[in-house]
Amino acid sequence: MPETMTPLSEVTPPHLTPLWERQDCHLPNKPDQQTTGLLGCASCSLPCPTPPMETPGLVVHGEAAPFSTALRSLVNNPLYSDVRFVVGQERQEVFAHRCLLACRCNFFQRLLGSEPGPGVPSPVVLSTVPAEAFLAVLEFLYTNSAKLHRHSVLEVLTAAVEYGLEELRELCLQFVMKVLDVELVCEALQVGVAGQACRWSPCGGLGYMASPVSTRPPSFCSQIAVSFGLGPLQERCVAFIEAHSQETLRTRGFLELSAPALLLLLRSDKLCVDEAELVLAARSWARVGAAVLERPVAEVAAPVVRELRLALLAPAELSALEEQNRREPLIPVRTRGTRLRFTPWRGGKGVGRSPGSAG
Repeated sequence: MPETMTPLSEVTPPHLTPLWERQDCHLPNKPDQQTTGLLGCASCSLPCPTPPMETPGLVVHGEAAPFSTALRSLVNNPLYSDVRFVVGQERQEVFAHRCLLACRCNFFQRLLGSEPGPGVPSPVVLSTVPAEAFLAVLEFLYTNSAKLHRHSVLEVLTAAVEYGLEELRELCLQFVMKVLDVELVCEALQVGVAGQACRWSPCGGLGYMASPVSTRPPSFCSQIAVSFGLGPLQERCVAFIEAHSQETLRTRGFLELSAPALLLLLRSDKLCVDEAELVLAARSWARVGAAVLERPVAEVAAPVVRELRLALLAPAELSALEEQNRREPLIPVRTRGTRLRFTPWRGGKGVGRSPGSAG
């Protein structure tokens, strides 16, 4: 008789046969369901295949330059702009994009947090920051880079401090250190001492008025500088002036220093200048302040003259000072001849001098 054939429909393919029914499996009986592995076999000697592991995604980067260029084209661009600023004393109109500023800077997030009402929103007025500096800040927020210039870097630095942009602040500080010279150093010192670029007029931002009759002590201003990350700038400027004292005293920037900044210099023991020249420079400084503030020279000079070490003047210099003081009061009588100090010679080297040894 012909051999009986099993219908194909009843044949189980080998790869679908349970392991415990395969001849090469060592399980004597059907295993307990609670002890089976992935393939129903808890103790089979055959290796069990593992499911494929999902690989993490790979972050790819496109070209940075076209991206930066595209975002830079949006700086002060009315296209899609949803916020307007009026900046500086010139009240220049500047266009920006609310979402970008808010996600890049906490200051603008708070400033622009409320939803604009219906109709055309009113512009945001920022009168204390010059337009050029504000545009540099926007460029940094949009592209994480900015083009700095010697004539405006201190204003950009001031804005960076006010807006809490630490990275931009550090970039400005590095730039200032590279371009620091006699003409720039006093203005930079003013920023380092007072925490903002200001001269004889009050300005907003950090809320400090740098004037020649300010009652803020240098220690207070130094604390401000340190708290805003400007301590290194202050130290670098003082060291530069100590090495270039005579040239610095002749600059316009020296005449526009605030009283705390000038006090910081007068307390230095490393100025490469004679005491008589410091007295003349202090008088010129007080005259400028008196003209601007419409106050007597002696009143403007009062915070700083006590730091002039008059006991180191030669007898002829003291006589000339007394004569000039009668014509234009500068130094109170109780202050004369009461201050001693270590006076360095030109070149930064000096010797201690006592009353009567001058000349």
